[in-house]
Amino acid sequence: MDLNAEVDQLWRASQAWIPMIMQYGSRLLLALVTLCIGWWLINRVTNKLGALLALRHADQALQGFVSTLANVILKILLIVSVASMVGIETTSFVAAIGAAGLAIGLALQGSLANFAGGVLILLFRPFRIGDWIEAQGIQGTVDSIQIFHTVLRTGDNRTVIMPNGNLSNGIITNTNRQPTRKIVFDVGVNYEADLKKGLEVLLDMARDPRVLEDPAPQAVVATLGESAITLSLRVWTKTSDYGDVISLFNVEARDRLQAAGIDIPFPQRVIRVVQDAAQQ
Repeated sequence: MDLNAEVDQLWRASQAWIPMIMQYGSRLLLALVTLCIGWWLINRVTNKLGALLALRHADQALQGFVSTLANVILKILLIVSVASMVGIETTSFVAAIGAAGLAIGLALQGSLANFAGGVLILLFRPFRIGDWIEAQGIQGTVDSIQIFHTVLRTGDNRTVIMPNGNLSNGIITNTNRQPTRKIVFDVGVNYEADLKKGLEVLLDMARDPRVLEDPAPQAVVATLGESAITLSLRVWTKTSDYGDVISLFNVEARDRLQAAGIDIPFPQRVIRVVQDAAQQ
């Protein structure tokens, strides 16, 4: 009788536990399957993200950082979701993560802005290493592009470190982005000058192999000023030859115009003195 009573009691206990085991066992199995499949998908997605950044020629440091960051964030979200499927209360856990993220974001607000700017610069490439740019009132050659800042080298060999947050949100002038540049060279001549001859002299200056033939050079009368007539020579050249061609024009303009009998007048200013009648 004692044995039969124990068996009967065990049977009644099993009837109470089997539904609970079936219920939580199915949840646990579903959670494990979700975890495995989600883990595999996250690895595939982050690998594809790294490959996409490589196709856009993003910096290698950025490729690794963005892929790892996305991988970690997605896996944390996956683990929280799986825990919720099992029946674990995740509300307080998510709230703690959110509060910690908010505190970190407020503490590192400037750094996060610079980081976001660095990501945008490395993704969209408004400039590359070696380009001459002007931004935030600074001109220089780009030496390196980091996650939080960009390093410029000025014309007088100074190193300028610019935060990427300000750089990405401001106006950037990239003089090396286009393969060619237009030169507008203005020179003033006196009012007695032969304008046609002056224009011919400017066009003759443009006969240099560094000046492009297409578009063709142009010489025009730009303005009639107070003390001089401004002649303008407009040519196109390769970006790499821009500075040398301007220097050539500055060197040759005066001598060639003077050889043609055309004077370049000195700047003049007329000052009118009015004397008060009471002081006479």
